[in-house]
Amino acid sequence: MYNTLLSLFLFAPPTGGQAPNPFIQLVPLVLIFVVFYFFMIRPQQKKQKDREKVLDSLKRGDKVVTIGGAHGTVAGIDTEKKTVLVQVSETTKIKFDRTAIANIEKQESGDKLTTTKE
Repeated sequence: MYNTLLSLFLFAPPTGGQAPNPFIQLVPLVLIFVVFYFFMIRPQQKKQKDREKVLDSLKRGDKVVTIGGAHGTVAGIDTEKKTVLVQVSETTKIKFDRTAIANIEKQESGDKLTTTKE
């Protein structure tokens, strides 16, 4: 009994003239898959779902940053073509793919702070 438990936890073949159990040889592969799933695959899926929620909540007037680093305000959204029209200056509007939006800048409620020159 002790040798079986020891070989199960240490992934070593049992001592003696016995042939190794094929189930015990698969345990390390299963454990590696479980570790990969819980530490890599599952968090990535959760992050992707959160990103989709953010992109779905995108609306006109939101301040956004693109993956290229362009800051601007959403001027229009074309849901059919999945594009976003971003106004980067008073006269310039650029059309981006919806997935090119890196994040939405959070605006605090209330008045903006302004600097005054004296």
